[in-house]
Order: sequence, then structure tokens, then C-alpha cells
Amino acid sequence: MKYVIITGASKGLGESVARLFLQEKVRVIGISRTKNVDLENISQALGVEYTHYPCDLASLEALEDTCDKIKTHVFNKNTEKVYLINNAATVNPIDVSKRHSREAIERHVSLNITAPMFTTSRLLHDAEKFSTPVVVANISSGAADRSTYGWSLYGASKAAINRYTKTVALEVDELKEPHKVIIFDPSIMDTAMQQTIRQASEDQFKEVDTFIGFKDKDALRHPALVGRVLVDLLLADDRLVNGQYYRIHDYV
Repeated sequence: MKYVIITGASKGLGESVARLFLQEKVRVIGISRTKNVDLENISQALGVEYTHYPCDLASLEALEDTCDKIKTHVFNKNTEKVYLINNAATVNPIDVSKRHSREAIERHVSLNITAPMFTTSRLLHDAEKFSTPVVVANISSGAADRSTYGWSLYGASKAAINRYTKTVALEVDELKEPHKVIIFDPSIMDTAMQQTIRQASEDQFKEVDTFIGFKDKDALRHPALVGRVLVDLLLADDRLVNGQYYRIHDYV
């Protein structure tokens, strides 16, 4: 049996990836605040397990409790591989740093940095009992590599995840473990996050007109297209390079 655990599985890229894995007969575990009924219906129609764990990923206590449940659910002697896609993230707050509230900073860091670090750590730890190979894909952004007015938190959080991923991959290699940990950059997609970005004022985000233009010019990729590339990469994990940064631009 193979399982894939997807954070933020109820919409956007997470939903598309979940659909595609179900079609590939891989059992899917979705972690998100809201339920996706379509995924449940697809699961029943295909006869492939889909399990939703309701969780606010910005709450470490709630996430730890969810990971405890997933450990019991997923790891046993019949599990041959487990995939983890750390997809859930927020771009908020979009604004200059001097206007960021403590609460907004805490939630952003919890969701974008703490949650993927914790899920990665737990999965690698829990896999040891049965020596289960794990493949982790942490979703990143080009914002990690450049400074963008109004995106200080978003750029910093994605840069942190990039460095974290590469360091975990280094550890996996040094320990000669069977796991692979990669970064995947999906670039701009037609998702709810893009809607949020387009609603910002120029005072908050200097490039807002550019992002409005992406939508007007139909330059946003559909999440299903991006999801297909990611799923194909992960299912061919024998060719994945541990610690590699994979960009959608190299495939479509």
C-alpha cells in the first residue's frame, strides 16, 4: 500500500494533487480546515481510500494531535511508501512590515514554516519503526529568491522552507536513509491565493497591477496542470534527486 498525505487538500493545488493520486490508486490523507465533498465522491467512485483530517495547520497542538492519528492510520507492515506534500500556506499579511500585527506574524510563521517542518519531522520519525521509505515535497515560491514590496513574511517563510528542505536532505544522505526530500515551485496558478493578492492595494503591494494583469491575460496555470507535473515527479521517485529544487517552468 502507498499513502500520500497532503496539507491544504481541500482546494487549489492540494485538491488537484489529491484527485490525481486517487486516480493513480494511491490512498490519500487530506489535512485541512474544510472538507472537500468532491474528493470523497471521487474516492467512492474509484474505490480508493480518501480520509480527511480536519485541522487548523496554524495550531501546533491541533497538528500534533492529527499527526498522532495519522501515524496509527498509515504506518504498518503493509505500507510500502508514504508521500508527504506540504502544500498549505498563506500569503497574508500583504503589507509593509511596519504594519504587521503580532497575531498576523504568528499565524503566518505557524502555517508557512512551523507546520511543514513539524509534519516532515514527524513523518521521518514515525517511518523508522517499519523502515518505510518517505518522499517529501515542500511547496515553495520564486518569492524566496527575491525581495518583494509587501511580501516580507511570505518571501522569508519560503526561503526558510527551502533551506530547511535542503538541510533535511543533507541529513538523509549522511544517514544513508531511504527517503527523499525535495522542493517544488509551482509558480503562479489560478487559485484563491491569487485572488487574495489581486485584492491588495498598491500601498500594500507594489506589484498588484502586474498580478491583475496575469489574470486578465490568462497567464495563470490551472492547478490541475501543475498538479500533474508534481504527481508524475513523485511517482517516478526512483529518478528524484534528494534535495533538488524542481520548477514548473522546466516542464511546461
